[in-house]
Amino acid sequence: MAASAGENVLLHLRGSISRCLESLYDSEISLDRIELIWRWLRSNAIAPVLSVSIVICMAMSFMLVFEAAYMSAVSLGVKLFRWKPEKRYKWEAFGGGDEEKGSLQYPMVLVQIPMYNEKEVYSLSIGAACALTWPPDRIIIQVLDDSTDPIIKNMVEIECKNWASKGINIDYVVRCNRKGYKAGALKKGMEHYYAQQCDFVAIFDADFQPDSDFLLKTIPFLVHNPKIALVQARWEFVNYDVCLMTRIQKMSLDYHFKVEQESGSSTYAFFGFNGTAGVWRVSAINEAGGWKDRTTVEDMDLAVRASLKGWKLLYVGDIRVRSELPSTYKAYRHQQHRWTCGAANLFRKMARDIVINKEVSLWKKLHVLYSFFFVRRIIAPMVTFFFYCVVIPISVMVPEVSIPIWGLVYIPTAITILNAIRNPSSLHMMPFWILFENVMSMHRMTAAMVGLLETANVNEWVVTEKVGDNLREKLVITLTETAQPNCTDRVTVLELVLAIFLLICASYNLAFGNNYYYVYIYLQAIAFIVMGFGYVGTSGTNS
Repeated sequence: MAASAGENVLLHLRGSISRCLESLYDSEISLDRIELIWRWLRSNAIAPVLSVSIVICMAMSFMLVFEAAYMSAVSLGVKLFRWKPEKRYKWEAFGGGDEEKGSLQYPMVLVQIPMYNEKEVYSLSIGAACALTWPPDRIIIQVLDDSTDPIIKNMVEIECKNWASKGINIDYVVRCNRKGYKAGALKKGMEHYYAQQCDFVAIFDADFQPDSDFLLKTIPFLVHNPKIALVQARWEFVNYDVCLMTRIQKMSLDYHFKVEQESGSSTYAFFGFNGTAGVWRVSAINEAGGWKDRTTVEDMDLAVRASLKGWKLLYVGDIRVRSELPSTYKAYRHQQHRWTCGAANLFRKMARDIVINKEVSLWKKLHVLYSFFFVRRIIAPMVTFFFYCVVIPISVMVPEVSIPIWGLVYIPTAITILNAIRNPSSLHMMPFWILFENVMSMHRMTAAMVGLLETANVNEWVVTEKVGDNLREKLVITLTETAQPNCTDRVTVLELVLAIFLLICASYNLAFGNNYYYVYIYLQAIAFIVMGFGYVGTSGTNS
């Protein structure tokens, strides 16, 4: 009996081992099948799509680097040959005319300050506008207050009354609704009888503080050159050194002014109005059709329409106006969505008008359509995100395709160098700038698609949060006394999802790849994680 029991146990063990071996064999067969299926899908489905995507990205990258090289060449030429606006256009200072005319030799100027619940900065902009050097009887300050907070409205009104008591010609204007947002406020302001009696209108957002001689420097260009519709000044930033995010913003905006605005102004006398720190000829605004609220970039809309009427736009980089950069990631995302979505939507609305226009040259129309809109406002955000954050990471798992070295290394290096040339003092910031801009390109690409397709939130308008003079004090309080923002305000899920995707791709490349793409992909994943958890910018708010 004992021998029989032992045999049964041995038979049972033998059967179990046999079944385990069969199971392992079946598992190997299953894994082999899965690998075969993956290889088939990779070769016959994923690789062809990825190959086409790479070709498209290479074409878009070439368009982008060619445009950047052209603009940089023009900008550097202007700097090297000192081809300043004063050399291209007539400019004579006021004050040397007929003394009998007195202040009448100065044109009537309207200064508009649109604002919306600007508790932290309203006094700065109003004070700076009221301190502008200009004959008191030839200037009108117009505060266009769309505030919904009654306490803030009362504060702004009191500020206006205080300046009025000092002899300043200032008008406090409110509306019963916010129809058209900023464009609606500016349009309403121009309907006042005294506004139509003005020759020129200077516009400053609530956080902008012009120097007292701003009008003395800008108005002569308009007076002595009757075809100039706009004089745009450059922005400089009072809070650029607050955090890494504001430093990176300064780099991008410096490039925008030094290269994009300068090249457009010098060659085609066209660029996009920045919405503030500029002076318009009132007759040009009227001829172009006035302010329109059909997009969230009413400033760019007016500039394009005025240009199509034959008017010239002038950028003067030597004139600078102090302003504030958004210091929180949330505020910056809202700002970039508004700018990118609005530009793409304006392209959709105006492309046909630009094509059929007969008042400007073919080359200028081509510049506006191709360079200004298509390459910079559509191609740039799309290729930056799609190529560097999607195509390159996926390519490490598809060995059947390869990315040309010139598209992978040479073009982005060239673009980086072109940016660095105009920002030599920020050369050490370039790696952070690249990673940050790639993350932001995800939001810009989404915004561009919203604008092109005109989906539900195409006209979403969120006023950029400002901090004002109390900026550094508020940052200290935020870090030492107040609680951090709650998780829902700080964490952004989309960035974290992209970070996980990039981590998977980088790890796969590290384990199985034969190149070093994982170095870049890991760094980009870290950037998405940092920004996804809100560890960028400041955590202070205006509340």
